Parts: sequence; C-alpha cells; structure tokens
Amino acid sequence: MRRPALLLGPDLWPDGGATRRLGLVVLTVLSLLTALTLLAHVGASRAAGDWASTVSHEATALIRPRADESGATAAARAAEALAGVRGVREAVALEREEAEALLRPWLGEADLATLPLPQLVQLRLDPAEPASAISLNRALAEAGVDGTVDDHSLWREDFTAAARGVRDLTLLGLLVAALLTATAIVLSARQAVESRSGALHALQLAGADDAGLTFLAQWHLGRDAALAGAVGAGLALLAGLGLALAPLTGTLGRVFPLILTDLVWLAPWPLVTAVVAVVAARLSIHLWLGRQRAGG
Repeated sequence: MRRPALLLGPDLWPDGGATRRLGLVVLTVLSLLTALTLLAHVGASRAAGDWASTVSHEATALIRPRADESGATAAARAAEALAGVRGVREAVALEREEAEALLRPWLGEADLATLPLPQLVQLRLDPAEPASAISLNRALAEAGVDGTVDDHSLWREDFTAAARGVRDLTLLGLLVAALLTATAIVLSARQAVESRSGALHALQLAGADDAGLTFLAQWHLGRDAALAGAVGAGLALLAGLGLALAPLTGTLGRVFPLILTDLVWLAPWPLVTAVVAVVAARLSIHLWLGRQRAGG
C-alpha cells in the first residue's frame, strides 16, 4: 500500500546557517550591480537619443562682418535672413558672452576677452523638415551677408555612432551582470539542495512526496532570491533617486541623465530573481530525485 503524502510546512526546510547568509550577500551584491547597470543603460539610451536629436535639429552660422558694419549688426542681419528660411524655427544671434561660453570647454582658462571671436548665429531647425545647409547659405548670400552655415552633417554620423556605442556598451554590461546573477542563483539552488540531501531523504522516509519536496525548495529559494533582489533594487533605487533629484553635472551627468520615471524599471527585478530561483530550485530537486531513484 502506498503511504499517504506528508503535508509539508515551510518550517521543515533546514535553515542553512552561515552558508545561506553568505549566498544572500552574494545575490544582493549581484542584484545591486545589475540594477545599477540597468539604470546606466536607461540613462545612456536617453542621452544617445538627446544627442542625436540635438545634432540633427541645430545648426550654426559663422558670420564675417563687412568693413562698414559691426559684428553685432552683421549677426543681426544674418539671423533675420535665416529666420525666414523654410525649415528654420528660430535664428538667434549670440552675444559675445554666449560665444565665449561655447568656446570655453575647448580653450580652457585662456583669456578669451583678448581674442577676436567670430560672430555666431544659432539655428533651431524644424525636426520634421529641417532646412539644408545649401538653402541656408543661399539665404545669406541673397541677404548680402558674408557667412557660412554648418549643419553638422560632416560629423553627425560619427557623433551619432559614438552615442549609440555608449548605449550598446551599457546594454552589454547589463546582459553580463544579469547573466552572472542568474548563474549565481542556479549554483546557489544546486548547493542548497545538495547540502540538505540528508534532511530531504529523511522527509522522503517520513512520507513526503516529490511535489512536497519541490514546494519546499521553490518556496525557500524563491523567497531568498526575491529578498536579495529587493534589497539590491532598493539600494539602486536610493542611488537613482539621488541622481534624478540632484543630477550630476559635467560629462557623467550628460552621459547618464536620469529622471524619476526611469526608476520604475527597477520594480520587476525582485520578481525576476524569484522566478529564476523557483525554476532553478525545481530543476535541482528533480535532479536530486532522479539520482535518488537511480541509486535506490
């Protein structure tokens, strides 16, 4: 006669002691690394889109004033002529202070006040139908303005490729971090089942069926993975909140810009780690049961 299955409670799973705690620490660190890499990828993706959009929708006109007019007058005439071109939303003649601000990152602490800076007109183009450099230069010539328009077409492709490279690099880092986390979960599940082989065998002798043992492994290992994932995601959330509420300045802030809604991407991570652990626990128990039957 077949023995009745033993009704198993979660408390029948041995705790695991220091080994379990060490595994939780490792999974938490890997979860934090994966969550931070995810935020970096989200920020880099936004930056890549912003950079490409800025380069595509802006142009700059370099104006050379005539002998009988000032630079400011020539720039004003150029801005007026360019503003009337189809595909131009706005044309603004830059003041000297604004031109110095544009050149400062390239010239460092040089005394720009002593330099003969060019007259610049900044153009904001229509994203749907941007004006071409040919039509803009023609408008300057027709207005009698000596100047040249740069629509950034010469280096737009390289700049966009660099932006995409940053985005793809963070995606690769995210995939590697996620793979390491999943591998750690699988190995932890195998170790947890093997280290409890004696206890599982005792439960079998007491009447536990395969489904009961599988439930025990899935419950405990899934819970531990969800806890580690939640702590890792929570720490990443705090870091993300700091970046979103007090954005970084300089290069790092431009490469990885974050906003509050980006943090929603962290929400599913504890569930993902739990699901991976449940699947790993189920497979580990089935392998253990298969060896028991083969040996018995």
